[in-house]
Amino acid sequence: MWRSWTGVREPKADSVEGEHLLYSLLTSEPNGAVGPIHPKAMRVTLTTPEEYDIWLNAPTEDALKLQRPLPDELLEIVVEGKKSDKPAGSEHLEKIS
Repeated sequence: MWRSWTGVREPKADSVEGEHLLYSLLTSEPNGAVGPIHPKAMRVTLTTPEEYDIWLNAPTEDALKLQRPLPDELLEIVVEGKKSDKPAGSEHLEKIS
């Protein structure tokens, strides 16, 4: 989803004041699988052609009913462990100053 927003975009060194087009994510309460990892929210996931059609074509009131957690059984945790922001394979790279 895209939405317009008026304000000052950061970073401060390159801040720009005015109207900006921002990308937004629709979230819901987390389900049982996501809650222990991220208790605040999870992204809404559409899983069927019928849901896609409602989201794209139905009145807003009907589309917003899709803002709900994904059923626990439709989500599988496939990797667990400590978070690392290093790109895969970067462990052999030396820091260059």
